[in-house]
Amino acid sequence: MTYNPQIHHRRSVRLKGYDYSQAGLYFVTICCKDRMCLFGRVVDEKMKLNEAGKIADECWMEIPKHFPRAVLHEHIIMPNHVHGIIELTDVGTCHGMSLHTIPTEKSGNQFGKPISGSVSVIINQYKSSVKRWCNKNGHQYFQWQSRFHDHIIRNELSYQAISNYIINNPAKWNDDKFFSSNQ
Repeated sequence: MTYNPQIHHRRSVRLKGYDYSQAGLYFVTICCKDRMCLFGRVVDEKMKLNEAGKIADECWMEIPKHFPRAVLHEHIIMPNHVHGIIELTDVGTCHGMSLHTIPTEKSGNQFGKPISGSVSVIINQYKSSVKRWCNKNGHQYFQWQSRFHDHIIRNELSYQAISNYIINNPAKWNDDKFFSSNQ
């Protein structure tokens, strides 16, 4: 079936007019399709990764090898999703907190084409790498949810709250909005 804007109404969840390739901190959440628990289980408030979960973690840790501007901060592989903070740096500068201004209509990618080194390109490459490994290693059933959620981190207070959320996610698994008892 081809895309028909009259019936599909698929709208972007990205901040309109924002350039997701600019320096800054981004909190991303990537889910397995139908929130299936495919990365392991939470046991005694700690995440126990299975084979696919370990690969998801390894692929995450390799992001900076493929995207030199990407600096990884806190992350966690949960049974059915991944949370992480990715910092995009300016070329040749060290990483630090970056505050963003309100985007203008003329900034960013107006036509929906991928921008090299953007958060979307990084996440799509990450998802492809995990899926490719799963296909080659007997996990053909593995699928990602088609999109991902992002949040632009604009200040230190927000950064600290999100970091703490990621760190404490396994301990609060039963109360998590992504909780599924099918682990």
